[in-house]
Order: sequence, then C-alpha cells, then structure tokens
Amino acid sequence: MDDLFAFDGADELLQCWREGLTPDPALTVSEWADRHRFLSPRASAEPGRYRTDRTPYMRAIVDALSPSHPARRVVFMKAAQVGATEAGNNWIGYVIHHAPGPMLSVQPTVELAKRFSRQRIDPLIAESPSLRERVKPARSRDAGNTVLSKEFPAGLLVITGANSAVGLRSMPARYLFLDEVDAYPPSADEEGDPVALAEARTRTFSWRSKVFMTSTPTIHGISRIEREYEASDQRRFFVPCPHCAHRQWLRFERLKWDKGRPATAHYLCEACDGAIEEHHKTAMLIAGEWRPTAETSDPATIGFHLSALYSPVGWLSWEAIARMWEAATTDEARRSFKNGVLGETWIETGEAPDWQRLYERREDFAVGTVPAGGLFLTAGADVQKDRIEVSVWAWGRGLTSWLVEHIVIVGGPEHAEAWAELSALLDRTWPHAHGQRLGLAKLGIDTGYEAPAVYAWARQAGFAQVAPVKGVEGFNRAAPVVGPSYVDVTEGGRKLRRGARLWTVAVATFKSETYRFLRLGRPTEDSEAEPSRQWRGVSPPNAEGAQYPAGYVHLPKGTEAEWVKQLVAEQLVTVKTRRGFQRLEWQKLRERNEVLDCRVYARAAAWIAGVDRWSEGTWRDLEAQVAANDGESGAMPETDDASAVLDSSETPSAGFLRRERRPRGRRVFTPSYLS
Repeated sequence: MDDLFAFDGADELLQCWREGLTPDPALTVSEWADRHRFLSPRASAEPGRYRTDRTPYMRAIVDALSPSHPARRVVFMKAAQVGATEAGNNWIGYVIHHAPGPMLSVQPTVELAKRFSRQRIDPLIAESPSLRERVKPARSRDAGNTVLSKEFPAGLLVITGANSAVGLRSMPARYLFLDEVDAYPPSADEEGDPVALAEARTRTFSWRSKVFMTSTPTIHGISRIEREYEASDQRRFFVPCPHCAHRQWLRFERLKWDKGRPATAHYLCEACDGAIEEHHKTAMLIAGEWRPTAETSDPATIGFHLSALYSPVGWLSWEAIARMWEAATTDEARRSFKNGVLGETWIETGEAPDWQRLYERREDFAVGTVPAGGLFLTAGADVQKDRIEVSVWAWGRGLTSWLVEHIVIVGGPEHAEAWAELSALLDRTWPHAHGQRLGLAKLGIDTGYEAPAVYAWARQAGFAQVAPVKGVEGFNRAAPVVGPSYVDVTEGGRKLRRGARLWTVAVATFKSETYRFLRLGRPTEDSEAEPSRQWRGVSPPNAEGAQYPAGYVHLPKGTEAEWVKQLVAEQLVTVKTRRGFQRLEWQKLRERNEVLDCRVYARAAAWIAGVDRWSEGTWRDLEAQVAANDGESGAMPETDDASAVLDSSETPSAGFLRRERRPRGRRVFTPSYLS
C-alpha cells in the first residue's frame, strides 16, 4: 500500500482528495461577507475588509437570503444610503462563491445596469480573491465575462434593466435581485409589469428560489415597495434605550431639537423621555433586533423597514437630519426628505383647493391682458361635441402663471366655422403691461374626441405652433410629456415623418402640480417690503413689488365663479384594484372640468416649448423682449372687458421663443480606410 503512493506529489494529491471530500462550511451570507468580502476604494467610502458589525441591522436581512433560511421573498423598504445595495452585492458574491446558480439582477434601466456592473460588480470581483478566481477576466477570449453577463462555475449572473422585456425573460433564475423597484417603469416594452415578468423567471426553481426586493419608496398608493412591504410581516428594528433599556423602533417624531439649532438634536425615549444622544447609537444598534409588527398571509415573504435615523455614527447624523428638515420648505423638498431620509412614502395632497378662496384672491388686472411678469403665452384646447374651449396662460420665471383669457368657440368638430375661429386664435395677439403684444408660442389641443378632425386641423395650422396631445393616467413615468410620435402612415404602413405628430401627456402629474401651485399663499408683508430681484429689469407681478412664490397662479378680477369651480373640479383619491392593490386616481367632484383640462394642456404646451429646461439666457431674452420700448404705450386700461383692449390683430412684438445658438466646432470626416 505504501508503494502505491511512493511518488513525488503524492502528499499534495492526498490533500486535494481530502479537501474534495470535506463539505463546504455552512456559512450565512453575513458570515461569508465578513470572511471573504473586501471593499474597493472605487465603490466605498470605507475601503478594506467588509464588517457587518458596521451596520448591524443588515445582518438579519442578508442572512434571510441564505439557502438555509425558509423565506423565499425578502422585501426591504428603506432610506437612501443605509447599505441595501451592498447587501445585495454580498448576496451576489455569496452566490458566485458558495451557492452557485443562475442569478438575475435588475436595475431600473439598461444604462443603470451597465453602470452598476462597472461601479459595483467589477470592484466586488476584483477586490475579493475568492471571487476573482471564479470569474475569468473580461480581457480573455470567450471568457463569458461581459458588462451585463458574468459566468462562473455552475452559475451565471445576468444584469439587465427593468425597461428591457427581452432581458427580463432571457433565462430562468434561481436568485433574483430587484434593486430600486420604485424607479422601474410601469411596463417593460409594453409587455407588463417588470417585477411580475422578473419573478416569473424563478418559478422553475419553486421553493429553492430567492427574491430580494429593495427600494427607496416614492408616492403612497403607487409605490411598489410599499405595497410589497405592507403585504409582509412588516419588521421594524427595535433598539434599547441606554437609560431604561426599553426597546423601541425609531420615529422621526421623537427626534427633538431647539428651533434653528440642529446641533442640539437628540432622541426622546418613548418610555422614560430620557434624552438619547448620537454617541449612544453604536451600542443601541449592536443590541438591536428585528421584530414583526404585522401578520402576513404568506409566511414565505418577510419585510424590513429602516430609516436614516439608524445610520451608524460617522454616516448621516441626527444633527444633519434636523438641518435637512429645517431646510425643507417646499413640497418637493419635504417629499425628498420623507422618501430618502425616513424611507416612507409621500402622500399627495390631492384634495381640491377651496374654490371660494381662489375666487376671493383674484387680482386687479383685466381679462385679455398680460401682466408684467408674463413673458410668453401658451394655450390649451379641449374639444367637445358642441364646442371647443381654450384657455390662454402667460408664463414667467419659476412657472409662475397668469390666466389671460378663457374662450369658448361654439360648434363641434364637424363645423368648419369652429376650426376657422380656432385658426384665427393662432394669429391673435394680447397686450402686455409694458406695451408690447404677445402671440401664442404653442397651443396644445386634446385628441381624445374626434382625433382625425384634430389631426387634420393641426396639419393645416402647422406643427410649429400646434401640438396635438393625448392624456394618459399614472404617475410612474420617465417624463410628464413623451414624444412626438408620428401617427400618419402611407398605404404601405410606413410612418410619415412630415405627417401628424402626437405628444403623450401624463395628466396626473400636471394636475398634481397645478393643485400644488394653487395652494401657494400670497406674499406676506415682509416679502412685500422689497421688490423681487428675479425679474431683472421687468416690473414685478404687482405694483407693490410683492414677491410671489415660484409657481403662483394669478387670476384676473374678471374671472367668473363657474370657471374657478371647474379649475378645481377633481380630487386625487386612493382606490383599490381588482387584485387588492392601491393606486392613485383623479376623480371628478363636478360634471364640468374643461377648465382644468385646458390648464393641463397649456402646461404641456409650455413643457413642449422647453420651459422646464431653459437656460438663463433664454429667460433674459424674453424679459428683454417685453421690456423693449417700455412705457411708450402707457398703462393698460383698467377694465374687465377684453374687447376694450387694443386691436388684437396687431403683429406680435414680444414673447418669441428663439432657439439658442450654440457654438459648433469644425467637423472633420475621416474616411474609414484611413482609420
């Protein structure tokens, strides 16, 4: 027997044989990370060996992703920058090294997937020796290591975007990592919900599959991560009070500080009211534990929620959180704070503003005139069976707006006279407070009723000034306006680029914005003391120099009560779908809502014109146009009758949207055979 192994290398052969018979250690994901994971300076503010004790709250979350844990779906609703993505990276490393199998990682878009691969996955593999020896370098031929695909023994990692239906259905997956699901589009290439498409890939593996879903939440009622968390056991991280040892989960309402002094921020224990300081946090996190706060109908799904109040010492402090809250003076800032810091959904205030309050705050400028702050005009047209209603709005800096005029054209789409009157409106001008005359820069017209007739009129009027729009519901959209899409085709079915073009408008987004602007209050006496500096040579919105907040909606004194009622004729409500999920929906409070629709289309026209993306130079150009020859025509007549104003057929002298000229470098073309 001894002669059988009497050769050079026998000891090494026996050692390899013994190691092959030795089973792999039964490591959890957190144990694997502490033993094998190294953080790269490229992807971490604290490079070096990974330590789960730095974020103790993550241990239970990542361990639930271990094969030995009974949970199949792990949901994590969290604040920004609390370590969720690193937890997902730990799981990816664990799968590559310790539990190989097909894995799918989904980012919101394909571009973000590529960035995630380069900035997170490549450093993960390069800095951890146990992973580096299993994934071949990308520079080797036929290595199976590309930006969106990483092959390793007995497994494959595919990284894709939620906007790619092809990527979501490309392979069966035992492991599924869904990152930032609230940023996913409503549908992947119009083939359905990306989360449902991705989870369908795991059905082949049945009880052996694992799904890790994480995201910072967005809007209540449409947030995917909130819906999944509420369907779970809703675990919270309970930490002990350093004074009385009472365990509690941290709420923002218990964080206290002296007004204007965020440095005094401390947390009040809910049991003893003792002041918990920032330095107590380290010991509290180590002694913390996750506890379920609800019962779930699916025991295979568990959920975790964590706010930035738990951020370790050295990360986001309580003082910084207090400072951020004091600085959050707008709805947008408060929404960002609630989503990104507290890890909670933002509840849209969709209740209709009080129409009587809006009616009483009408201002002393005449219908049919443009006040000093208005720089250009857009209009929204709503086509009805027996009439066409048009609202003309003036826009200024910060999306401040003034109602110029609301026009009702009698006659439906079958009447040529109605279309002729609408065409005449495109050539009409309105007098400005500084003596200039403004024409319509863009008119958005709804195609929901008699679309062919609208397209025919738009072709004749010209798409430079007319934008046919189609309203769609829903908030989760990449942009409030998408397009244009070409709707005219030849007999062979080929789209005509010079034919009718259609813009798709997320009306829910612009309605929410309009209601938010309508809730803005008038300036206080303090703000009226000094004229606003934002107008740069143009008079402020009123004679007293009042500095109105950005987005304020100004209504003339001639506005009728019925018009104001139609402006606030809808409200945002939360409804349940047939599947039991919640979603936000705009519903009518009154039968007539044409004014609100016209406002939305006029706002969409301003968006199409580029108002949301203009540079300072464009605003200065518009202000210079209305300020030219200031005072020659005198003040506007004080009357509510638009017919008493100057002749509307005059040539416009201001409000022109001129395209910015950008310097273009010399273009040199090199033939391919010289490259």
